[in-house]
This record gives sequence, structure tokens and C-alpha cells, in this order.
Amino acid sequence: MKKKRPVLQDVADLVGVTKMTVSRYLRDPNLVSAALRDNIAAALETLGYIPNRAPDILSNATSRCIGVLLPSLTNQVFAELLRGVEGVTDSHGYQTMLAHYGYSPEREEERLTSLLSWNIDGLILAERQHTARTLKMIDVAGIPVVEVMDSASPALDMAVGFNNVEAARQMTRYLLAKGRRCVVYHGARLDERTRLKQQGYAEAMTEAGLTPRSTLTERASSYSLGAELLAQTLQAYPDTDAIFCTNDDLAIGAIYACQRRGLRVPQDIAVAGFHGLDPGQAMDPQLASVLTPREAMGRVAAELLLARLKGDAVTSSAIDLGFTLLPGASV
Repeated sequence: MKKKRPVLQDVADLVGVTKMTVSRYLRDPNLVSAALRDNIAAALETLGYIPNRAPDILSNATSRCIGVLLPSLTNQVFAELLRGVEGVTDSHGYQTMLAHYGYSPEREEERLTSLLSWNIDGLILAERQHTARTLKMIDVAGIPVVEVMDSASPALDMAVGFNNVEAARQMTRYLLAKGRRCVVYHGARLDERTRLKQQGYAEAMTEAGLTPRSTLTERASSYSLGAELLAQTLQAYPDTDAIFCTNDDLAIGAIYACQRRGLRVPQDIAVAGFHGLDPGQAMDPQLASVLTPREAMGRVAAELLLARLKGDAVTSSAIDLGFTLLPGASV
């Protein structure tokens, strides 16, 4: 049986005041005398009282909560993005309500339904592709929305990120400048950002008069998958002299697989990743990658939301935080 939680009346009885007095304290401790503040605080501590915010949410039509929908909770990219969000929300007295949907638009719709039921004040999304019902719910909710991870694609409201197409184009050009000619793109999940990077890669190859080649899978990224994709590429395109991966996981797996095959990196085959995560920067050879501003994206996205909630003017609805090419030693 579920244990009965202490209620407001329990706190009031312990202190010897009315429920209204305790309620005033919970809204703002300065609304009661200093002596009562100490007594109420001690009673709350003794009872282990947990505030029930549902009535306050219903009466005030606000929750001081920001909803954050992420496709993955294990991916370092989104963990750092969330750290940036909470660094801002925490300091402004807002809570984050987090949900993850495993890259499924239908599951994103389900999670959004739940978040909106809590009357969240704003929303941060990590994807641009949504179901029709998701779009309808966001429109009806009428709350500010920031979509992160890309700054160039059309956004519902506001956007914070970087240009995925341009980042991939520049990394491919870097590979070509190193003398590589048979560059193959490795992609997983085939989500929107994987496709955008593939577009940038293909544009750079075409500009150089070379044929774009891709090895793709809808499976989730991992080091072992990176090794599998390398094997598929070498079988399909034996003349491959460089691989550009949609993320560092695939790239690291490809490098390990090369080493097991006796292929030297970068002498025999160059390998580049995306996001500039710690494992790739700590390995030997150090992974060439595109460093993306994960924590900054979360921070700026939260700042935009809070500015809109305060009624401040937002001068730009799309903010490009840029990216940095990390040359590494694998190219």
C-alpha cells in the first residue's frame, strides 16, 4: 500500500498555525515573520513534506517548468546539451521536465502529450520532423518553442544550433585537401541530421568532380556498428581511402577495425567523425572531427525561452553558434 504523504494540515498542526500561513510561507517565506519561518522550515524538515504543485499550476496557469524532449539519454551530445539548459533554468527558478523518445516521431508525440498535461511554460525540441498531431498540440499550447541542433532548417518558432550541411561540407573538403579521392560517408539511424550531413558531404564531392558514396543503416550508432560499416564499405568500394562518419562512435569503431585488419590510419585510410567527443580526442591516433557547441546550444536555448516568457524582445529567431574543425591525426 502506498504510504500517506504529509499534507499541508500536518505541517500547520505541528507548528500551531493555519494552513493559509504555511501556504504563504511556501509561496514566499518573507510573507511570514522570522520566527514562524524558522518553525515552519523545521516542521517541513521533520515531516519530510513534499509540496503538491498541481493546485498551484491549475490556479495560476503556469508551472515554472520547461519541457525538454531528447531522442537519447545515453548520447553524450544530448547529456551536454541538457547540462547547458539546466545551468540556466536552475539559476532562474525553473525546473526541467525531461522526456526521451528514441528517435521515434510517434513516441515524441506521446511524450509531448504528457509534458503539456503539466502545463509547461516552454519547450525545447531536438528534432525538426514531427507528426501532424505534435504540430497541432504545439500550436494549441501557444508556448515558446526552441528547436536545437540545427540553425539552417525551417523552425516552428526559434532555433539554436549550427549548420549541419556546411559542417559536413567543410570536413569533406578537408579530407579532399589532404589528397583523398575515394571518400565514403557512413550514416546511422538516418535521422534528419544524418541526412543533412550526407547532403553536405555529397555537395563537396560533386564540387570536386568526384562520385559521392555512402554506406548507411537505420540501426543505432555504436563502436561495433562502425566496424561493420567499414567492412561493408571495403567490400563495396575497395579503393576507399577515406571515411567520413556521421558521429564519433562510428568513426572510432572504424579506426579499431582498421587496426585489426592491419590498415594504417591515416596512411592507408583516413577516418573523420562528427561532434568532437572526448573518446575520439583521447585515442591514438587522435580523431579528426567537427566540434559542435552542445552545452552552449542548451544554454542559449534556455535563455531564449526565458526571455520570451518574461516578454523581452528576441532579436533573432535563428541563432547559429558555429562549429570547429578538429584536424586530429586520423586524416
